[in-house]
Amino acid sequence: MGYPKSMKDAIVRARVEPRLKEEAETVFASLGISTTEAIRIFLTQVKMRRGLPFAVEIPSDSDILRSATARQVALDACYDD
Repeated sequence: MGYPKSMKDAIVRARVEPRLKEEAETVFASLGISTTEAIRIFLTQVKMRRGLPFAVEIPSDSDILRSATARQVALDACYDD
């Protein structure tokens, strides 16, 4: 017979670039959560939505231009003293 598995026995392993991991962990720390908690939140959202919890698409050139323009406007606003 054996014992019933606890809810937290599964292990998820992924290889990512060290810099990406560090930058993500910085964001998680500012949110007060661990990487493990962030992954658990992500997987829960995937389960609830039956898909990714965000749009996955290739941005168009106009989206990239708008994003760059918005960043520049925000930066310019910082120096409008």
